[in-house]
Amino acid sequence: MSDSTSAAPAEKLTKKQLKADHPTWCPGCGDFAVLASFFNVVQKLGIPHEKIVCVAGIGCSSRFPYFVNTHGIHFIHGRAVPLATGISLSRPDLHVFVFGGDGDGYSIGGNHLTHAARKNVNLSYVIMDNMVYGLTKNQTSPTSPLGRKSKTDPRGAIDRPVNPMSQLVSSGATFIARTHASQVKHMNEMFERAILHPGFAVVETLSECTMFYPGSFDSSIPRKGGAFETIDEEVHDTQNRADAMALGNLAEPGKFGVFYEKPTLPTKNDLERAWIADAQAANGDLSEKDLLRKRFASLR
Repeated sequence: MSDSTSAAPAEKLTKKQLKADHPTWCPGCGDFAVLASFFNVVQKLGIPHEKIVCVAGIGCSSRFPYFVNTHGIHFIHGRAVPLATGISLSRPDLHVFVFGGDGDGYSIGGNHLTHAARKNVNLSYVIMDNMVYGLTKNQTSPTSPLGRKSKTDPRGAIDRPVNPMSQLVSSGATFIARTHASQVKHMNEMFERAILHPGFAVVETLSECTMFYPGSFDSSIPRKGGAFETIDEEVHDTQNRADAMALGNLAEPGKFGVFYEKPTLPTKNDLERAWIADAQAANGDLSEKDLLRKRFASLR
């Protein structure tokens, strides 16, 4: 999201300061680990408390802002990203985080994800993918595998699921990573790299719904007989989109790590600031507010 972690607070930010309401997720939910990882990374990076903004849509994972003592907004379903875009563009000094699930990110909010990604808005987006609509008590989500039975597909899902990684690669996001809520050290590393990335950073995070889809990610959990295979960045070119797409199309459980990273592309924030500066220079160095007033007056 940003590489600006200067102006650290006088006192180190503590977990006690960051914690808000007690999380209301079901016992064993992977989102608990995601929340703990977020606390750890924010503390490590020394981001000033007053500069943190958490935005979320609708869903179990989207209750994140209630559990974090920062600036936060719980917005409508699928619309967290455009709201976060506005915050990021208007307040470039803030660290803007978006939290949501597979429904919020790949279904109703899928178009917003694509456009914010291609514009390279400066923010970090954590998508907690559990392959089920858990908040509405076990319905088929856009990432539910074929044949999985739910309340909306009692005979088994017949629609092909979204491939999150190939969709993210094709969206134009400049930082794309995949991690697992059960692999805390790896998750911490991916979150940290996403936060430090200048531009649109998204981390697909597998987070098991123990209530409605237990065992969904066992194939990628070593202690359950699965394989957690990470990407070797000495072999994989993280700036090659075709290579990233190839990784995204691997059969489950796939690989984990940074699929794509392009830190040199200008952000939407930088481009708009330059545009505003040019407009000010062409209009006698008007302030931003006066420039806006002049524009509105021309529309009458």
